[in-house]
Amino acid sequence: MGSEGRPALLLSAILLLSASYLPLQTTSRPLQLKEEDDYVRWVRWNVDKFRERAVILSSKAGKDVSPEISSSSGLDLKLEKAEASKVRYSVSQDGTGDFSSIREALDAIPKKNAERVILDIKPGIYREKVVIPKTMSFVTFLGDATSPPVLTGNDTAFTRGKDGKFMKTFHSATVAVNGDYFIAVNIIFENTAPYPEKGSKEGQAVALRVSGNKAAFYNCSFDGVQDTLYDHKGLHYFNGCFIQGAIDFICGYGRSFYENCHLNSISKGVASLTAQKRSRRSMDSGFSFVNSTITGTGSVYLGRAWGDHSRVVFSYTFMEKLVLPEGWNSWRVRRPELSGVFYGEYNCSGPGADWTGRVHWAHLLTEEEAQPFLGTYYVEGDTWLLNPTTATTSLKA
Repeated sequence: MGSEGRPALLLSAILLLSASYLPLQTTSRPLQLKEEDDYVRWVRWNVDKFRERAVILSSKAGKDVSPEISSSSGLDLKLEKAEASKVRYSVSQDGTGDFSSIREALDAIPKKNAERVILDIKPGIYREKVVIPKTMSFVTFLGDATSPPVLTGNDTAFTRGKDGKFMKTFHSATVAVNGDYFIAVNIIFENTAPYPEKGSKEGQAVALRVSGNKAAFYNCSFDGVQDTLYDHKGLHYFNGCFIQGAIDFICGYGRSFYENCHLNSISKGVASLTAQKRSRRSMDSGFSFVNSTITGTGSVYLGRAWGDHSRVVFSYTFMEKLVLPEGWNSWRVRRPELSGVFYGEYNCSGPGADWTGRVHWAHLLTEEEAQPFLGTYYVEGDTWLLNPTTATTSLKA
């Protein structure tokens, strides 16, 4: 979905949803299931978010209604300023670049960085544990589309760190992004820890953890087995990405939009693709997948309820037969229809998308109900998403 079409789509979607908003408020229902009340509130909340975005978009033509948004570009002001003063460095293991390792390059960036720093990472296998600190924003990892660099490691939750303690899932990541406004283009993130033995509780091995806000990934691969992509927290966007694993391989609290992505299971048994951990009603989080593909081995649920208020929606997604007829797993949530779990599907296809066997508490969405989840406005993308070609072009070196 191109950025040039987002404002028009957003405004038309608002009009469409506004027409259905009143019935949602006024239609009388018998006091039967609390799930309906939660569902109506969830859809209504997304309509309200649409209206907020419409106000921001309208500010482009007039006065800026928010001190944090530029009236000229529509981007948030910190991002606009950072993009106006880009700098580019190369990383190459053969010594021909500005730096020979990614960690060396990151060490050279000011901790409270305020300009876009593009690290042009040359092809190769980089066996490094990379951590971008919370104070380091506006970092871009750029690889070659024809020969992407591989950032690899093999730590697990039970690997011992320098302090002698187990790393746990959080620190097992090969690459951890804690800073805001991170961009990755043409990068392979990998964790090569072996497939866990049956019954083992030591398999968590993260390839990438993203905890920073407003992070975008284009044409990237995430390879692992369990907890491959730890979409920890914040607003995130994934486009054209390949995500592979066997168990809960997309997990976390993030509010993230996955577009044109390929989810590939290497499960040897029954597992879940996603484990979204929205644990409180007030949390602004959930995963939305659009125009994506699900393939692979084993038998998989689309998601399991890691949190009592877990939110996942699949739209326009092709699902191979490995998707179990039930579709969704409540895991330890005894009454998902009452807890606030929200799992939905809209216009999906393929043998795995057959709705006849789905759990009764999942939602087959109408067009109006699906609209909030179908565009980058779901992650407020109009204020921070950049064209990847423009975003990786430096102004100075």
